[in-house]
Amino acid sequence: MPIINRVADLLPDIVAWRRDLHAHPELMYDVHRTAALVAEKLREFGCDEVVSGIGRTGVVAVINGRQPADGQAVRCIGLRADMDALPIKEATGLPYASKTPGMMHACGHDGHTAMLLGAARYLAETRNFAGRAVLIFQPAEEGGGGAAAMIADGLVERFAIDQMYGMHNGPGMPLGTFSLRPGAIMASTDSIDLRIEGVGGHAARPHNSIDPVLAGAKLVIALQSIVSRSVDPLESAVLSMCEFHAGSARNVIPHTAELKGTVRTLSPQIRDLMEQRVREVVAGVAQLTGTSIELSYERGYPVVVNHDAQTAHASAVAAEIVGEGRVMDMPPLMSAEDFAYMLEARPGALIFIGNGNSAGLHHPAYDFNDDAIVFGTSYWIRLVETTLAA
Repeated sequence: MPIINRVADLLPDIVAWRRDLHAHPELMYDVHRTAALVAEKLREFGCDEVVSGIGRTGVVAVINGRQPADGQAVRCIGLRADMDALPIKEATGLPYASKTPGMMHACGHDGHTAMLLGAARYLAETRNFAGRAVLIFQPAEEGGGGAAAMIADGLVERFAIDQMYGMHNGPGMPLGTFSLRPGAIMASTDSIDLRIEGVGGHAARPHNSIDPVLAGAKLVIALQSIVSRSVDPLESAVLSMCEFHAGSARNVIPHTAELKGTVRTLSPQIRDLMEQRVREVVAGVAQLTGTSIELSYERGYPVVVNHDAQTAHASAVAAEIVGEGRVMDMPPLMSAEDFAYMLEARPGALIFIGNGNSAGLHHPAYDFNDDAIVFGTSYWIRLVETTLAA
């Protein structure tokens, strides 16, 4: 089945919503304008229930299809889009570029939200399914754990969701393509914060000081060697130290230094190993250099794990839209996504949709490709109609 004709008819409206969202980005949980616009549209479409304030600023809509056949349980599918933007100054020069200084939709969440709104409008009009479609508009994906907040607010139980599906755009993937994989598809993300305390002094008399800069340099080398020497080469892990702050003059050995970094893994076992080795390396460098090192190791989003049956189903639905040869297997990504929390709560799958030859995610020149909308919206619709077929 190709693009749904009604979606093509709705495209100008969906594009207009997307560009309005793009021009008015909001961060983390402070997505009040975005959430209000989403809730207003969902009520306008005639959704059976629209609830705001789940996970602080999340919005959830329920669309009831036909009643299942006698004796069949009511099934319920959850579809999730994220709403928040990033603290990045936009450099696209587009007519609908961000009107808010220092903020932009650099990850395509404006497109994700608009596509799910388009699906909501169609599903509310047609209701060609048996059961309930729950449309989830989530805040704070970009580091705030909005998915976990919505789950903690009773999202899954309150709406009796059986399966959960998500979609993200993929720059560099051709338009009209999808990609996914069963199992681990995106990495966990943990943070390392280090404060090194030495003894400051004159740069010409280092023997009278304990140099935190030297300790920091040893830490960077040692920590970034963990993956190559402690992790099985057939496993995946990344450790990157990305901030190093110390000193304010070229002839003064500072008293302290601060370092920050990130750890990405694709399995709980390697995640545990990385934390263990980081703690051991930090303790060793402190002893070696005579410094005192405070370590804060904080676990963030878990691994995004697609469930086998739902991944196969999502792949088949995507193939209906774009053809089997345009639904591709993909390697896992070492970037992270808090949809992981939803896949821990219920079986489901995350799929990527082609954004064409655009700038990369989180880049100031990035823009969601409006030509992808018909494919993504059609996918959402057919996912509901096939999963909840009468």
